[in-house]
Amino acid sequence: MHLTNGGTGLCSPEKQDRKERDLLASRLKSGHEAASVALVNAYYKQMYLFMRRLGHDHQSSEDLTQETFIQAWQHIGQLRDGKALNSWLYRIAANTSGLYWRKHKGVKAVGLEDIDVLDNGSGSGHEIAVNAEELVNLKKAVSELSVKLREVIVFHYFQQLTISESARALGIREGTFKSRLSRALKALKKRV
Repeated sequence: MHLTNGGTGLCSPEKQDRKERDLLASRLKSGHEAASVALVNAYYKQMYLFMRRLGHDHQSSEDLTQETFIQAWQHIGQLRDGKALNSWLYRIAANTSGLYWRKHKGVKAVGLEDIDVLDNGSGSGHEIAVNAEELVNLKKAVSELSVKLREVIVFHYFQQLTISESARALGIREGTFKSRLSRALKALKKRV
């Protein structure tokens, strides 16, 4: 629990996060440059890893991440409120990535080496080796998916957005997102 600024009441971390996002969104819409720095500081790593997970190489990911923030600043008037900040920024990033793929049709997606393995310390060396091999196979299979199917896997499983947030970020209906997610999972099962 966090104390509110007045110290007179308590608010949950979710409410505190929402208040911080609302304040940041308000400052961004007012044109405060310090708010744009705060936005970059808060979301740069997330957006960079998102681009990597969509199959962009290191340099392209950095360029596309920067382009995402430039586009965000140029279209700040479209941001409704702090609640939508996350999905709004991901939508800009997804559109930036999609534009890149349309312009560079011959470029192949790179592997997903930035997917982290959580090692809980349990398991034998053999189990860890088997898990590492399975992860390599999974990374390869995800990178071979079409852009639309890769996006739903990345949004939902790697970026850990809800189905609703993911669908909003992609600008599609939840039913469409669920359908693509189902097709992506079926394709991965065949490949892994």
